[in-house]
Amino acid sequence: MSLYRCFIVTAFLISSALPLAGRAETIAMIGTGEVSGALGPRLADLGHRVIYGSRSPERSEVQDLVRDTGENASAATPSEAAARAAIVVIAVPWNVAEEVVLGLGDLSGKIVVDPVNPRIVAEDGFRDYPTYTSSAERIQNLAPRAFVVKAFNTISVDSMLDPDMLGHPITIPLAGNDMAAKETVAGIVEALGYEAVDLGPVRYAHIVEGLYLLRSNARDLLGSHFEYHLQRRANPIPQPVQ
Repeated sequence: MSLYRCFIVTAFLISSALPLAGRAETIAMIGTGEVSGALGPRLADLGHRVIYGSRSPERSEVQDLVRDTGENASAATPSEAAARAAIVVIAVPWNVAEEVVLGLGDLSGKIVVDPVNPRIVAEDGFRDYPTYTSSAERIQNLAPRAFVVKAFNTISVDSMLDPDMLGHPITIPLAGNDMAAKETVAGIVEALGYEAVDLGPVRYAHIVEGLYLLRSNARDLLGSHFEYHLQRRANPIPQPVQ
């Protein structure tokens, strides 16, 4: 094989593996709250270009976040940030998420990551589902040509900052309809130091959102603070005897 052909084959193999390895992308973090403040700088540290989407990008707190994130960061309005990004993270409160998505413009062909957790507080004090349609499904309906992936909603902000704080792996469940999009998000998840598990199409995002409700209720009401680790089976599943 010639040196040129060897180079082409090697480049193809590397590029084919890039989504799983967390290829550098431009990522719009829509919102500048705790989730963006935790994940944005870590994504920039991986080499991704991070654009924070804010209604007031010149606000001092936003500029402080840009400065703390480093040279790979900037700020713009939400629609400008989304237009310039391949991956858009909807890091806003659940009760404004749909309004925000509608204001982002055309999201066709983009990966839209949904870490949003819809919840209400029931009469007994426990957090509960406000609706039986997930945030991810509603976003997918609003942006039918985007590739929506539910991710990062099941962990606490301190675990976003430090995945090693508990001394055991942390699992990030994913739900979405597009396999390539989920592979790309899984690559980012793993590059950040977590384990990713694909739980199926976007209609199962409702169950993934329920994992947050269980963890949050256990932490705040039952005195049991935990993070999820879904241990993979090393042995094959026994097949039934025919």
